[in-house]
Amino acid sequence: MAWGVRTRIQAAAGRPAAAALTAALTAALAGCGLPALGGTDERGAGDPVGPEAKAECPAVPAPGDSKARQLRAMWIATVTGIDWPKDTGLPAERQKADFVKLLDTAAAMNLNAVVVQIRPNSDAFYPSPYEPWSQWITGTQGKDPGYDVLAFMLKEAHARNLEFHAWFNPYRVSRQDDLNKLAPTSPARRHPDWVRKYGSGLWYDPGLPQVRDLATKAVLDVVTKYDIDAVHFDDYFYPYPESGEFPDTATYKAFGGGMKRGDWRRQNVNTLVRTLSQKIHQTKPWVRFGISPFGVWRNKTTDPAGSATSALQSYDDIYADTRTWIRERWIDYVTPQLYWPIGDRRADYAELVRWWARQVQGTGVQLTIGQGAYRVGEDATWKKPAELSRHLTLNAAHPQVRGDVFFSASDLASNRRGFAARIRRDHYARPAIPPPADPADPAAPGGGGAVAAKAPPAVQDVQATAEGTGVRVRWRPARDATSYAVYRADGRRPECAPVDPARLIADVRADAVIDPTAKPGRAYTYYVTALDRLHHESAPARGATVTAPGG
Repeated sequence: MAWGVRTRIQAAAGRPAAAALTAALTAALAGCGLPALGGTDERGAGDPVGPEAKAECPAVPAPGDSKARQLRAMWIATVTGIDWPKDTGLPAERQKADFVKLLDTAAAMNLNAVVVQIRPNSDAFYPSPYEPWSQWITGTQGKDPGYDVLAFMLKEAHARNLEFHAWFNPYRVSRQDDLNKLAPTSPARRHPDWVRKYGSGLWYDPGLPQVRDLATKAVLDVVTKYDIDAVHFDDYFYPYPESGEFPDTATYKAFGGGMKRGDWRRQNVNTLVRTLSQKIHQTKPWVRFGISPFGVWRNKTTDPAGSATSALQSYDDIYADTRTWIRERWIDYVTPQLYWPIGDRRADYAELVRWWARQVQGTGVQLTIGQGAYRVGEDATWKKPAELSRHLTLNAAHPQVRGDVFFSASDLASNRRGFAARIRRDHYARPAIPPPADPADPAAPGGGGAVAAKAPPAVQDVQATAEGTGVRVRWRPARDATSYAVYRADGRRPECAPVDPARLIADVRADAVIDPTAKPGRAYTYYVTALDRLHHESAPARGATVTAPGG
């Protein structure tokens, strides 16, 4: 992903090697989480509240959507060990521990999602019937690491209530150009006629129906077998221009049908995107499909509908017609990679945020922004630790922007020049619930439209008790709820009252939390709501008031 973007945005320097968690970030983020508990107290949680149950506060409305709702995520890149695993020679237990550290960084930053690369090079971080184990786990493509890597990652992410977006690369085969170096079980070895050498690597030809079929099968295998929250593609469709034309002349002659080659290539990519959207949502309607394209669709000098930029054009250069995907509602979210600073002369971050906000307006497609954390420290602009914080401040002026995704995990963990701690202090001091999502409806004409979901029933029997040095809050869970939002108001408040989104202190997959941040001797009232996996929120149950211990 961004390791290729560096050359395309003409960065002044290469990406520094990601460091381990620094003492500065650890100190800045210490003690920011609320321990979540579940099903362990002596009273028992009781049967979950069903939809037939009478709400404790029937006159109080559900919170609904608000500016406080944000997707906050980081990419975890596996290709070449960018983020994980750094060393393919480490034993499985050490690999697992290193992955957990990255998730703990996400939780400490008050993020709520991770985007994890599980099919980087027509290979797999899970036992696949179609492709070999990835070389980026053990160092050898096809070698079984001894555990289901994806199952482990999913379990650990969901334990921290982090959404898991499974990141696939549809066409890239290898970063080197020798087929014989691939595992014998690789589809590229078995079907060399599907493969094209281009630049320094190997690529599947997107014009071949067999290639689109392989990518579709690989994605649906994961959607069917694993409890992922979303399927994610990055910016690699047709390869970025390198040396000469991509060698698909024979395929074009066979399948072009008289179209201009550029239009035909875009149609090939559109066919995969549309087909996958329909099949993902038919298989599991709650699984979303998102794409993170290169940040410039077209320049205004080429197309009046384009942005006021002078950069590579993804529509023309990698045949990604993102605007069509948005207008046709083939995708549920779009995360353009806006890896430029505010005021950049070629591609101004501020101009691009405005442009993308206009594209999603009224479509139902959620917009999140890809942030280039890897650039921090590169030049005079990026040496300012507040640059990315300025980006998030600017985003707030555009209600269409529903969050940010940072490339990448190692950069957040390294906290170069204190930028990650700055983001948390300025923007992520409290946790956030992602915006409610209504994935595309495959039955709608053209695949567009959305399936509306209904929030779970409200929880019941919220109790708050002073315990040790904090407050324990527990409740009777709700049927079909995935997580629970806990809100805290100062002082004694009415038992039945609307919740203030700004008072969220936790969103957990449990039926109890410990709040260690309650100040000794002060009274607080706690309210709890239930959320489904698409973040539709119930009304609050009756609140519980308690005086924190001590004081």
